[in-house]
Amino acid sequence: MGYSGAMSDSEDLFKFVEDIADQARRHLHGWKGAREAASTPPAPRPSMGRVDPASLRTAADLAPYIDHTLLKPEARAEDVVKLAEEARQHGFATVCVNSSHVATAAQVLAGSSTVPIAVVGFPLGAALSSAKAFEAREAIAAGAREIDMVVHIGALKSRDYALVHRDIAAVVEACGPVPVKVILETSQLNDEEKVIACVLSKAAGAAFVKTSTGFNGGGATAEDVALMRRVVGEDVGVKASGGIRSAEDAMKMVRAGANRLGASASVAIVTGQVSTAKY
Repeated sequence: MGYSGAMSDSEDLFKFVEDIADQARRHLHGWKGAREAASTPPAPRPSMGRVDPASLRTAADLAPYIDHTLLKPEARAEDVVKLAEEARQHGFATVCVNSSHVATAAQVLAGSSTVPIAVVGFPLGAALSSAKAFEAREAIAAGAREIDMVVHIGALKSRDYALVHRDIAAVVEACGPVPVKVILETSQLNDEEKVIACVLSKAAGAAFVKTSTGFNGGGATAEDVALMRRVVGEDVGVKASGGIRSAEDAMKMVRAGANRLGASASVAIVTGQVSTAKY
């Protein structure tokens, strides 16, 4: 499902927005009903799109699902080199950096299974869609193999769903085969907005939905991850990010449905420690 017509086509636009709102209400009603029926045993979960918690026998087993992250504005090239070296050593899925640091990360990671990813429109999400698309293309040219974009939060809260969809679709198109994650900034959204953002992200072709930037309010919660997973199903990934500081935190997110984890405390997580890192 998606809206790709001209803005002047008001009837199609209205139908698209109404469909999105209806889906959000149905998803949200079903999710709340499931939470209230706590005495009913849960149905077996399909394996597609999820990580089987039973397969994670040690903290180190979490490594292939972690995006090792450094997004601080004061990050230096040497900090990015250290981040990438840690990722190679521990076998993390990716390193997640600002777009200006992608080339440095890519150089250190060359020949390893760990890949660099870049954030786009970070951390506010309020940049022009064309600017986000440009940044994504430049990051990919520098070596990024995944893109984490921030949703247009203001448009979402204003119920301008056509703009939200178009914004995501512009980045997805710019990225071609490179997977796009859409950061929802869940701490700023109510449940209905979270559902709508997930539906729009999936409709626009995103590969993942992601909870948080880590820079604006709270981070990931198991409740939000579970809601997001319920909405996107098993053919879109769910990334939990923000406030994951230990293996116990990480496992809570995996059990809720996350199949990717964003953390700056990655080394502490996989070595069984607890970090005081904020992201």
